[in-house]
Amino acid sequence: MTAPSLAGARRLVVKIGSALLVEPDGLRTDWLRALCDDVAAWRARGCDVVLVSSGSIALGRRVLDLPPGALPLERAQAAAAVGQIRLARAYEEALAPHGVTTAQVLLTLEDSADRRRYLNSRATMQTLLSLGVVPIVNENDTVATDEIRFGDNDRLAAQIAVTCGADQLLLLSDVDGLYTANPKTDPTARHLPVVETITPEIEAMGGDPVSGLSKGGMKTKLMAARTAVAGGCAMAIAEGSVLRPLTAVTHGARATWFLPEADPQLARKRWIAAMKTRGTLQVDDGAALALGRGKSLLPAGVTNVIGDFGRGDPVAVTGPRGQRLATGLARYTADEARLIAGHRSAEIEDLLGYPARAALVHRDDMAL
Repeated sequence: MTAPSLAGARRLVVKIGSALLVEPDGLRTDWLRALCDDVAAWRARGCDVVLVSSGSIALGRRVLDLPPGALPLERAQAAAAVGQIRLARAYEEALAPHGVTTAQVLLTLEDSADRRRYLNSRATMQTLLSLGVVPIVNENDTVATDEIRFGDNDRLAAQIAVTCGADQLLLLSDVDGLYTANPKTDPTARHLPVVETITPEIEAMGGDPVSGLSKGGMKTKLMAARTAVAGGCAMAIAEGSVLRPLTAVTHGARATWFLPEADPQLARKRWIAAMKTRGTLQVDDGAALALGRGKSLLPAGVTNVIGDFGRGDPVAVTGPRGQRLATGLARYTADEARLIAGHRSAEIEDLLGYPARAALVHRDDMAL
């Protein structure tokens, strides 16, 4: 099976490991600028780019002169607070000469586990990308504890890729892909350029971290791959220490590609369609026609709200004669939906008392 081409990505998530970005003496400025040259080139060809970057704790501990090795939770959080502002500024300064605007997005596991917060994160990411912004995402180490951690930014990157509907995810690390065994200790280890299916045998090839700065080993990368490919996103693991690593992968640098199980949008639609609905939104003929043309469901077309559901819950959308039209994720609670049903989007703020989203169910959160 042929590996995907990074040059053909439509929406690309790139994860940068701490060991690539931070040296004992501080930030690798030349490497970061070269990476951002690549990011700008991909943006110029019309590709949306999201960067999931480690490095805040590594940067912060250097500023605070903390000792090497594992840090107590409160010191790790303090280091993250100090380092994160420097990390975000470094990306901003490296991308600004290209006319690229950046945004900082900090997340915890709870933001993906809670459906309302997941939808907020998704909507924010989609809006940033639609505005041409490059989001710089990191785990919110300042407040995260062991119970709410992703554990490593490999897994966070995979979750972000699925959340924003990316078609490709690139993990830049200190290894150039997956081997049948640890190549540092086993001279017979073979590099795997393409993995079509993540089998138990593939999972057994995962190892432990090899870097003093990096927390994630091959096991977390394989966990990330399972999440990404299930969401329709191809994923690659590549060695990223070279300047302009995206260009290097495009030109044939060694990497391991994990092939997606489906198109990301199709995978998401299937996931929504399989959900058990918590309520029903009945719509008029005009809204039914608009849905058939791929439009979002606006409050003006809703004639009846049935059931008790929360924001982010799955709801059925039915036509004026009760025919099932779609399943979607509600952007309002049932009580809010009843208040705004039949009204124009411009009236929502007056009706609810606060500004809110125009669509009751967005087309990206709907399976017809």
